[in-house]
Amino acid sequence: QVQLVESGGGLVQAGGSLRLSCAASGRTASSYAMAWFRQAPGKEREFAARINWSGVTTYYADSVKGRFTISRDNAKNTVYLQMNSLKPEDTAVYYCAAVRYYSGTDPHRFDSWGQGTQVTVSS
Repeated sequence: QVQLVESGGGLVQAGGSLRLSCAASGRTASSYAMAWFRQAPGKEREFAARINWSGVTTYYADSVKGRFTISRDNAKNTVYLQMNSLKPEDTAVYYCAAVRYYSGTDPHRFDSWGQGTQVTVSS
């Protein structure tokens, strides 16, 4: 398991941009995939974006595709979520997560989680 800490959340107006960061520490390897999930009040945690730590493969939920970009800097052990054209419905607590040898998006398969960072989008 690796330790993850998110940062970069805050309040932004609709149409604005925000970049989230997730710093990883502890045991890590290039085989770890990273993902961003989000959970709005009263809703289940949902997948947003995923990136393979050892490659360039990315995958996005339809709700964020074309607006969000996940990236990573392995030298800094950090993954990012660049969020553009934000909408009020993007308001949620955003969590980063890590997993080895798994290519899916089921949150139950991710065993390393950050504490979450709040993103609020006002209209």
